[in-house]
Amino acid sequence: MNLYVKIVTLVLLCTVIGCDAQDSWEKIQSDGELVVVTRNSPTTYYLDKNGPTGFEYALTRLLAEEMGVALKIETASNLNDLFAQLKDQKADIAAAGLTLTEGRAARYPHTIAYNQLTPQVIYVAGTFRPRSVSDLTTMNIAVVAKSSHADTLYTLQQNQAPELRWQEIDEADTMHLLELLKLGQADIAIVDSNEFAVQQSLYPRQKVAFDLHEEQDMVWYLAPEIDNTRLTIFINAYLERLKNNGTMARLREQHFGHTDGVSRISAHVFTQNMRQTLPLYRRLIRQVAKEYQMDWHLLAAIAYQESRWDPNATSPTGVRGMMMLTKPTARELGVENRLDVTQSLRGGARYLKDLKRRLPKRLQEPDRTWMALAAYNIGLGHLEDARVITQRQGGNPDLWQDVMQRLPLLQDSKYYEKTRYGYARGKEAVTLVQNIRHYYNILAWQDIPDNQPIPPLRSEDYIPNEIDNLQLQTF
Repeated sequence: MNLYVKIVTLVLLCTVIGCDAQDSWEKIQSDGELVVVTRNSPTTYYLDKNGPTGFEYALTRLLAEEMGVALKIETASNLNDLFAQLKDQKADIAAAGLTLTEGRAARYPHTIAYNQLTPQVIYVAGTFRPRSVSDLTTMNIAVVAKSSHADTLYTLQQNQAPELRWQEIDEADTMHLLELLKLGQADIAIVDSNEFAVQQSLYPRQKVAFDLHEEQDMVWYLAPEIDNTRLTIFINAYLERLKNNGTMARLREQHFGHTDGVSRISAHVFTQNMRQTLPLYRRLIRQVAKEYQMDWHLLAAIAYQESRWDPNATSPTGVRGMMMLTKPTARELGVENRLDVTQSLRGGARYLKDLKRRLPKRLQEPDRTWMALAAYNIGLGHLEDARVITQRQGGNPDLWQDVMQRLPLLQDSKYYEKTRYGYARGKEAVTLVQNIRHYYNILAWQDIPDNQPIPPLRSEDYIPNEIDNLQLQTF
């Protein structure tokens, strides 16, 4: 009997044995909904043009489906509010990228760990870089109020560095801290590694100075002063199953995988181009994307990766135009002038759509799009070779996360000599896809107010001033 079956059996036993007082499991089933309190941020929960999304939202949505109830999301403006909602039993679970601390565990029941993160010291490149806690004693430090980072600083102050001082910001999102750094209103910010990885591209001058603490567990907290036995057993079994069957890893890759591979310099250049160059072509890109029924953010991200939105771009190998089409590809797509922006964008959009159509029908989104983008770079034949290698090595050839790990093997003779199409620059294809994913996410985030005019998301809380200003220039 596997762990999941054992724990579900325990849940059923608890149900049979029962008790007079209503527990949290029975309350949720009776209400027909699971109420989750979280933060409105790119790493947890936010609304885009397609509706709710985010890592924590994805996990809790699947949990609600497992429980056979509806999911109701509540947002908190700060950590005090978040835990107050939990304490007052206005929410069943707090799922907000929260670390496990002794103080919280003493007051609130919690699940097993479902992820790990590291608190990091963030500074601005070109200013003094601290390398240890002792270097922080003379610096203006910003942390989120009532956070585990504030607890860590307090412990360091008591045991190691009594001169340590900091300001606690009553905001639930670390983006506010990064804004303070950008504006020079703080020297240092303490931010979790996953959140900084997602948001660094919006603040390309900011870097990690050092890790403030070792890796910490992320958990969900449950409402206190109610029997959580059955609910905790069920959630722990659910999280274990997601870890064991690969779902957890796939969700992490889907929501955070795009942060890999883009350098700080590249992110800075992208931010500049997004402000200065994109407005010249934004309307046209939107128009072409609408013609081909695709997300304009994706088309814009591909065009940026290919040419930096330069309609006259030319490579040493002869590919030209904003979408960098080869002569044979352009001819096949009916593109007469590769340097004509409209023709180039239409040709690139048509080519991507054709590649997606030719992939096996069983491939699901978003993996289908990432695979097509890899084929855009190296061709369907080489992509299929990588998928064959993936299957031979026990991976899933239908998941981008697995295939991207094998694509670089097409540059190793030990592997490519046994493939149908031979050598290919597989590592380059991986870099291209990851870059496009990263640019796509930045473009989509900065466009959220245009597609989502209702609460809870407020652009002034979510988007830095430089991106917000871009919207005013281009809409």
